[in-house]
Order: sequence, then structure tokens, then C-alpha cells
Amino acid sequence: MSEPAERGRFGEFGGRFVPESLIPACQEVEAAFRDAWADDRFRAELDELLTVYAGRPTPVTPARRLSAELGLTLLLKREDLAHTGSHKINNVLGQALLARRMGKRRLLAETGAGQHGVAAATAAALLGLECVVFMGERDIERQAPNVRRMRMLGATVVPVGSGSRTLKDATNEAMRRWVADTAEAYYCIGSVMGPHPYPWMVREFQRVIGEEARGQVDRVPDVVVACVGGGSNAAGTFAGFADTGARLVGVEAAGGAAMTGGSPGVLHGHRSMVLQDAHGQIAEASSVAAGLDYPGIGPEHAHLGATGRATYATAGDDEVIEAVHRLARTEGIIPALESAHALAWIVRNASDLAGLTVLMTLSGRGDKDMEMFQ
Repeated sequence: MSEPAERGRFGEFGGRFVPESLIPACQEVEAAFRDAWADDRFRAELDELLTVYAGRPTPVTPARRLSAELGLTLLLKREDLAHTGSHKINNVLGQALLARRMGKRRLLAETGAGQHGVAAATAAALLGLECVVFMGERDIERQAPNVRRMRMLGATVVPVGSGSRTLKDATNEAMRRWVADTAEAYYCIGSVMGPHPYPWMVREFQRVIGEEARGQVDRVPDVVVACVGGGSNAAGTFAGFADTGARLVGVEAAGGAAMTGGSPGVLHGHRSMVLQDAHGQIAEASSVAAGLDYPGIGPEHAHLGATGRATYATAGDDEVIEAVHRLARTEGIIPALESAHALAWIVRNASDLAGLTVLMTLSGRGDKDMEMFQ
């Protein structure tokens, strides 16, 4: 999991499939990121913010009671304890610093579960930038607490009523706005998707998860598990263990399983595995978790799956909700519905994992989902 090949490719996946009008903007972002990532002062400023503002490092917590019930050793990488309540802040602080370095005045962001929108609004407030967040109308309804947080932080939330009114459509609208506003706006993508350099850049900003976790465990875990929508928390986690013997497992929503149920295609500026019909029309995804309600997956995940370095599985809505309750009642931790997909897979496969050490990235806290359980 290093720099992609020429033209931003991970094997046959990735690339830059955008309108000609956006090519210069993508090239500008790539040049700025390469320059910043090679600048010790930029890296030091980001590291300081991750420490004194975002609260890193986040701990690895042994889930002792649940481990005893399942017959394995379950370790939780606690991204839910980072500022704003999820891993999203790691990436957004990096991109917001980059936007300011490039002289941009505003951040454009898409969001599904709302955590990326909250993180973008937070970083914008911290650095004195404007922030516009595009969010599907359906997600606005089911993630109302995060909408209120974004607005309190000063962001403008733009409802998107087209299509399925979820993350896919919010991303469409954010990219359209970027086309019209490249001079002053920076598109702050929330996952390892989009045109090059975004999948690579977001993974690098999220790499801190895996690198921290690797230094926090006594030995390399047998299995490393994370939920996957676009897949940024999983990519960041896997980056810390890709060169080890750990088995890497990404868990998708059963209704949005692009890796396990899709085929190669182009979506939102990159080539990856996507849900589509026989004519190449993108199909709608569905999930109880707004953050996994996406018909594609990041191109590096598609490559990891194609080469066999990582495996991908699914979890259904009912078992995910049960996993939320189980972790809450055994460990006093309420996970986000997204993270609970990874936990549901572990619970379902506990007999096969017996005696093994399993590291799971708990990518976000469940406060935002409480209305789903009422």
C-alpha cells in the first residue's frame, strides 16, 4: 500500500475519469499534495493538530467480556474517541491544511452518515474557511443530530433530493459545484474514492490508524477487520498491516456490496467495483447505516481484493443492529452502525476465529444513530 502507479492506478483500478474541465483542478490538488507531503513543516503541523486537537493517539481497547463470550481475543482500535467522534477528522485536518496552503477559501464536502460533514465543518471553523456540505435528503432525516452539529459549526448544509437521496447523489452534487468553483473551492472528499490523487491522499491521511495500532499491540493480530463503504477507515487500518501476515477483512453492507456483488465500472471519477445493471447504469445501494449506503468501493480496495491480499464480506441490517446492542451491553461502548458491520462479521464467524487475536477498527461512535433505535 504505497504510491499508486502511473495515472493513479492500483492495478486495473483507480485513475482519473472526470470532465475535461476538472483535469486541471485534480492536477493542482496532486501537485499541492506531493509538495506538502514532502514538507516537514506541513507534516509537523498536521501531527500537532492530530495530537493536541484531535486527541491522537486513540487507544486499542481489549473487549474482555465479549472476547470471553466469543472465544477469541477482540481488540478495538478506538477511532470513536477522536474529536468529532470518528476517524474522519484525521483526513479532514490534512485536506483542510492543504486547502489553506493552496489559497482556497471554502471546503466542499459530501456526507452520508454526517461524520465527514461534521469533521469538515469542524476543520473549516478551526482554520477560518467556509464550508458547504452536500447531503441527501434521506440521510438528513436519519442523521439529524449531525446536521445540527454541522450548522452549529457554521457550515451550510445543502439538501440533495435527486436519485436515492443518499451519499451517491450528494457526491454527484458536490462534484458539480466543484466544476463551477475550482478557483476558490477545494473539494474535500471523505473517503478513498474519487479521481486521482484522492484515493491515495485520503489513505495516506488515514494511515495513522494502522500505524498507531501496529505499535500498540504486543504482536501482529491474526485478523484485522474494518467496515467498508468507500473504505477510508479500512484503508488506513490495512496500511499498517499490509506488509505483515495478518488476514485483512473488509465488511460491506449487504445492500451495498460493491466488492462482493458488483463488477468493474466507473463512478465518481475512478474505476473500481460498482453496483450496476447490464447496461452500466449505477444501481441503488441500501443499508441501515447511512455511511455504507454507497454503490461503489475505493479503487485500492478493489485491487486488494483482486490480488487476494484482502478479503471482503457482508453483514445484514438485522445482525448489525444486534451487534450494536451486544457491544453496548458487554463493553459499555455504543458503536456507530457502520462499525457494527465489522463486529457483526466477527460475531457470525466466531467459531472459525476461535483462539485468534482479532483487531477491529471501531471507526465511530453511535450517538448519531440513537434515533434509529427508538
